[in-house]
Amino acid sequence: MIGMLGPESVTILLLIAVLFFGAKRLPEMARSLGRAKTEFKKGQLEGDQEEKQPHEAPPADKGQTP
Repeated sequence: MIGMLGPESVTILLLIAVLFFGAKRLPEMARSLGRAKTEFKKGQLEGDQEEKQPHEAPPADKGQTP
């Protein structure tokens, strides 16, 4: 869908965002989105690494009775 947007469409969307959120708030929102994207990718990489590692049995509880 993003590839279908032309320069005019992007400009109009940016103007609407500035009007809706304000010029001071947009950089803060962009930083938040960037951090969220980085954390998401980091979580994906950690999940992929966990899948590749052999699974170990959880340690048995010693001396505890239910």
